Amino acid sequence: MLFLVGHTPYRGFLWRSGLTAILLLPVLSPLPGGLAQGVTLTIACSAVGIEYRLCREGAQAWAEASGHSVRLIQSPNLSNDRLGLYQQMLAARSSEVDVFQIDIIWPGILGAHFIDLRPYLPTGETGAHFPAIIRANTVAGELKALPWYTDVGLLFFRKDLLKKYGRETPRTWTELDAAAAHIVREERKSGNNRLYGFVFQAKSYEGLTCNALEWIASFGGGRILSPDGKIALNNPRTVKALNTAASWIGSIAPRGVLTYAEEEARGVFQSGRAVFMRNWPYAWSLSQAPDSPVKGKVGVAPLPGGGKQGARVGTLGGWNLAVSKYSRHPRLAAALALHLTSSREQTRRAIAGAYNPTRPAVYRDPKVLAANPFFAFLPAILANAVSRPSEVAGVKYNRVSSIFWEAVHDVLSGRDTAETALEAAERRLRRISRDGRW
Repeated sequence: MLFLVGHTPYRGFLWRSGLTAILLLPVLSPLPGGLAQGVTLTIACSAVGIEYRLCREGAQAWAEASGHSVRLIQSPNLSNDRLGLYQQMLAARSSEVDVFQIDIIWPGILGAHFIDLRPYLPTGETGAHFPAIIRANTVAGELKALPWYTDVGLLFFRKDLLKKYGRETPRTWTELDAAAAHIVREERKSGNNRLYGFVFQAKSYEGLTCNALEWIASFGGGRILSPDGKIALNNPRTVKALNTAASWIGSIAPRGVLTYAEEEARGVFQSGRAVFMRNWPYAWSLSQAPDSPVKGKVGVAPLPGGGKQGARVGTLGGWNLAVSKYSRHPRLAAALALHLTSSREQTRRAIAGAYNPTRPAVYRDPKVLAANPFFAFLPAILANAVSRPSEVAGVKYNRVSSIFWEAVHDVLSGRDTAETALEAAERRLRRISRDGRW
């Protein structure tokens, strides 16, 4: 039974997501293992792209096999909004949500509210995932979340347009800039005035932190905080990276990109109005949908490097499933999380929605590779991905990131220079640190 309601308080909490979807999955078969019958669990799932549908289908399968019910709540699409809501609920020790979908950067922020999942896992389960993702979900030796799918920033491009104008897939940002400008200029000569060169996530939010870290890492500029806790933000390579990105605004990128998150960028690209797009892998399956204007015209590659020797890196992303300490049924909640992160589920989600498995073995599945040819190079990209400094900043990560993305947005919008914006950001970071360290 599916219920759709608007901005409705949910047991004292307002779920601000445009629509709040609550799905009650029926009890269809008995649960093995002697666990209590007739329990209803609640899981908070994202609705970016087809993610909510895939979550619903996975939960439905578990409900049918277990004899229990699952209620789905649609969480806000923007990670900032979602984190704020989770913090509100968990601070109140609410038992309303049993399983939370959490960002890879949140275990250090929210981990005190989640159970250690290791006692609930079969032998060898953690070893089946990429070790780096397990480490990212581990706080003080406790596994705070199970890896569900991983993410890394990628370059999507119109392979038909590159072929038409004799351009190769860009390996550097300079090559991307030149190719985008040339193709847009030539297309407009023939009356295509709605085509942009490059779209990405430049809204002032966590997605901009991900994009900017890719630019900076590609120029060798670091990642805000060094592994030993030093502020590593204000340096010439970071300045060069931000100046490069700022030069795109109003040139190959529309000024409106300053308000784009993932779905806004995807909407422009998938409608056929952009040559290049930076986004997460989920955009691939949607671009190949039967009704997509760019079906069969899209290629995927690693993001460009900052120069001839520049690294081609994407920011490591991904989402995981954590069980609340305030759940009335932690063992059942862990069983649901284990099902949703299983090899079978990750394979299904990879084929249906191009969601990156966290299990290396799934990348060798011929059906997965047939649905997502670019998955062949993803393990290498994931191995070299730039991570956000959440393990260094801990509970202060969101403040660190917001200081960074605000500074970057000021540079992109022309409100400040890279040099002065980074100096100001460094001062703000020092004020919330222990004399420049974490």
